Amino acid sequence: MGYNDDRGLIERGIRVGDEKMYQADKIWSRYSNDKVDIGERLTSVIRSLNKALPLRKKMRALSIGSSAEPQFRILETAFRGGLYLLDLEKEALAVVRERILRQGTRHVATLHGDYNSILLDPVRTNDFVKRKLGGEKADLVTLHHSLYYSNGCSWKSIVENLFRKVLSPKGAMHIVLMSANDKDQRSTSWLYNHFVGKFFGCRNDQDLLKFKKELLKDPVFRKAEIVSKTTEVDFYVDDFEKFMAVVWMILLYPNVHVYSSAQKKEITEFVYREFWSKKKPLKQKQDHLAIYRGLRFRGII
Repeated sequence: MGYNDDRGLIERGIRVGDEKMYQADKIWSRYSNDKVDIGERLTSVIRSLNKALPLRKKMRALSIGSSAEPQFRILETAFRGGLYLLDLEKEALAVVRERILRQGTRHVATLHGDYNSILLDPVRTNDFVKRKLGGEKADLVTLHHSLYYSNGCSWKSIVENLFRKVLSPKGAMHIVLMSANDKDQRSTSWLYNHFVGKFFGCRNDQDLLKFKKELLKDPVFRKAEIVSKTTEVDFYVDDFEKFMAVVWMILLYPNVHVYSSAQKKEITEFVYREFWSKKKPLKQKQDHLAIYRGLRFRGII
C-alpha cells in the first residue's frame, strides 16, 4: 500500500467518526466477543432470577441505553411480561421497532429519552414507571455500557432511584462498563486514558469496582447482595473505517469529547500505525456488577 493509499485511509478514518453511534456499536458487536461475554453474565443473572421467582411468573425487564444490541434476543424470550428498551438514539430504536413489527414481539416497547433526566430525580422516576412501564416495576434492569454517558458523581442517585422506584421487591440489576484502569497499551482503557489525558487533562474516573465499594456502605443497599466479575474481550476487523468507527465510540466522540481536526488526525494515525497496520486487536477488560434484591440465596454473575 502506497503513501497516497495510506493518506486516503487516514482521511476516511477521521470522517467515519461523524457516523451514528449505533452503527459503531453494531460493528463492535459483530467483530468482538463483547456481546457474547455480556450474554453469558446476563444469563447467569437471569438464572438467579428464575430460581427466586415463581415458574409461572412472566418477568419484566427495562434495558437502559439498549441501542439495537443482540441482548434483545435474550431479553425478549425471557421477559414475556414486558420488555422496555430506553434509548436516546432514535435511529437505534427505529431498528428495534422494525424488528418488533416484523417478528410480532408485541410485549416489547421502545422508549425514547435521556435516562439522566429521568433517573436523577425520584419524582420523574416515579412518573416514568407510571406512564411508560404501565405502573408495574421491573424484575431486571440492565445498564450495558450506558453509564459512560453520565457523570460518576451521578451514579449513586441513578442506581438508588432504580433500586427504590423501578426494581421489583425480588429483582436484579446488571451493569457493565469498561474497566477504568488497564496499563496494557493494547487496551481500550489505555487508549482512552492516553488521548483524553493528553487532550483534555483527565482520565477515566468511571470505576465500577470502586462504585461497588460505595454501594456496600450505603444503607439503601444494606439488604442487597452486590457481586462483581471482570472479564476480557477482543476486537479486530480488517477494515480500517470500521476499526476507527469503534475507536471513536470508545473515545466518546462526539457525544462527550469533541476533538480538534489536528487531534483527530493524530489519533487516527496512531491507531493505523500501532493497531490496524500490524493487525493487532484492541483488548478490553470490562467489569460486571450485579445488584440482587430480595433473594434468599447468593446470586451468580
